[in-house]
Amino acid sequence: MNEDLARERSKATFSVERITNLLDGCPHRRQRRRQLEAIIERDPVFSNDDNIYLSRKERHVRAIAKGVRLVEVCGKLGIGTQEERIFDSPDWLTLLNAIADDLPLGIHWVMFTPNIISLFDDEQQAKWLPQCLSFEMIGCYAQTELGHGSNIRALETTATFLPEAKGGMKGGSFVIHSPTLTSAKAWPGTLGRVGTHAIVIAQLIDGKGKNHGIHNFLVPLRSPDTHKPLPGVTSIDLGPKLGFNNMDNGLASFDHVVIPRRNMAMRFAHVDEQGNYSKKQVSRAASKIAYITMMQVRAHIIHEASKHLGIACTIAIRYSAVRRQGYNATDNDTAQELQILDYKQQQHRLFSSLAAAYCFFFSGKKVLARLNDMEARLAANKTMTKAETTDIHASSSALKCHTSTIAGDGLEDCRKACGGHGFLQCSGLPELVCTYVHHATVEGDNHMLPQQVAKVLLKLVQAVDGGQELSDYLNCDCGLLIPSIQSILGGDTPQFTCTASTEAELQSMSVLLAAFRHRAARLLVDIYRLMQTSMAEDGKSAQDAWNEALVEMARCTHAYAQFLLLYNFQVGLEDEAKRCTLGTSEIEVLSQLTLLCAFSWMERSMGDFLEDGCLTPEQSRWVRSGVRRLLDAIRPNAVALVDAFDISDFRLKSVLGRYDGNVYPALVEAAKRDPLNQTEPGPGCEQLLRLVGGGRVFTPTTSRL
Repeated sequence: MNEDLARERSKATFSVERITNLLDGCPHRRQRRRQLEAIIERDPVFSNDDNIYLSRKERHVRAIAKGVRLVEVCGKLGIGTQEERIFDSPDWLTLLNAIADDLPLGIHWVMFTPNIISLFDDEQQAKWLPQCLSFEMIGCYAQTELGHGSNIRALETTATFLPEAKGGMKGGSFVIHSPTLTSAKAWPGTLGRVGTHAIVIAQLIDGKGKNHGIHNFLVPLRSPDTHKPLPGVTSIDLGPKLGFNNMDNGLASFDHVVIPRRNMAMRFAHVDEQGNYSKKQVSRAASKIAYITMMQVRAHIIHEASKHLGIACTIAIRYSAVRRQGYNATDNDTAQELQILDYKQQQHRLFSSLAAAYCFFFSGKKVLARLNDMEARLAANKTMTKAETTDIHASSSALKCHTSTIAGDGLEDCRKACGGHGFLQCSGLPELVCTYVHHATVEGDNHMLPQQVAKVLLKLVQAVDGGQELSDYLNCDCGLLIPSIQSILGGDTPQFTCTASTEAELQSMSVLLAAFRHRAARLLVDIYRLMQTSMAEDGKSAQDAWNEALVEMARCTHAYAQFLLLYNFQVGLEDEAKRCTLGTSEIEVLSQLTLLCAFSWMERSMGDFLEDGCLTPEQSRWVRSGVRRLLDAIRPNAVALVDAFDISDFRLKSVLGRYDGNVYPALVEAAKRDPLNQTEPGPGCEQLLRLVGGGRVFTPTTSRL
């Protein structure tokens, strides 16, 4: 064990195990997680050794083998074998995380099977769900096209009804067709080489030639006997990417592929044997359950932001405790260099990401719990307001947008904080960064989602401004903004100003939450007024006014997300204190992280707080000094706080973040394993010998000029 790392752990002022229990849910879940992780780590099929030295093809084949082995392990352990929604199984999620590698089969569990459950009727589910669970079919979700992503209404793939009388199958068929190059399905994971079936999103054209917009269709892709593409299907891998290269993100087109009529998802719509289209009369609850099921993927992305930041912080903070560089200028008698973790700049960049990792955990937990509660209420035929369903969409969209942005930036900052060694693949950080950053695009592009958030929040402002009934918003996240919106819209109300009269008072979370709430509400009202002015005074259309406000919408969305994150963090800590799951020392250190999140975000967006007098210049200086004080307070517990994530060396895949801190021997051994170092002389030496040796083996070309 490295002495510096051992010394860091001895300085902890709280119980690491208690916080680990908090993150796992309870001591039983912590113990169960470790048991399942041990199963993965002992199995040679799941080995991550030398991953960084493999070709893309080798990584892909290895990832397929891991996916197949995971199915076998789940079968032996009885995990998910009878569960339609295996992705809800804590044991399955634990095993998936323990593998610490991206699996092409993952989309089958996370998106394909839930789609069958949500959008296909009971008869269809009875036929296909058993095949999903037994992997007789391996599926993907094919929505995005080469030419269209966020504007799904403009997708070009068509599904045209073909009656039996005109050559269709018995009972009628649909013809799936890609009419243009840009209509090819692009980017779906598992589509390129692995999937046997796809949920294809296509424009439904009924027997009368009428287009009813996009619907879902189950389309076979590959032969179950040879795994070759079926007639009319062209499916290839999209090519090497910045990261996530285990996955076969695909490019697929369809040339008049005929499928049975009943391969259309028919839970909410129906096409009969004559090609007549109709909407089914189903309960609003059923349609909302389908919507919530798909929203849960976004909640998992918020959790992923916390998890990935935790991994990066574990590597960077442990390494910063081991790495020594520079001398104490005031102590000429010591030859001992300083730990780089003692430099304030290093603390500032790492501890803010550490605080965010814990902060995101509480919001991910809340959003998922809220979705599960809504689903249970709907299943029990309990009523739910439109405000509630639009609110969870706005909250999850804002949180997904902000957490994945902050996490992506934080991962890269952790890599940079490790200096040159952080540039090495064996540090684990480059792959972590490159694999994670796609979260900024998937499940809603982070530059597009603010429009969806703004659409919901602006309706709230309109309701407040119009004096409408607001009771439906009281149990909603956006309802928290109502007092601030009312205050800003009310002309007789004095302008909000932070009430803190001392630096100590500014460290009250109630004071900070009031400031963050006001900022989000004020930016929202600014958009509302900007659009009104653009239309009423400048004569712009609603579309042009909306476009004019897009930059402000992004700014407001991030402000709203920060308020929700801090609110959920604080409420989460208060709940844990009431349940006595954490002691006073654990609450204290986590409260310091809450404050650091607030002050760090405030510091980075100080203009938002100063421009309308929410903060005074003196209070802004207190924010900066507060950050410095919090860095000092967190410093003794930094290593213990990343230890509490309880991430094994197997999952870290890093020579810099090892639990024992033996960084340099591990780095040298990793270098020795590089295939480039396996022979002497090295590869390519024959060419080099043409240059060396005084030109004895080199004949220059004579110019003809």
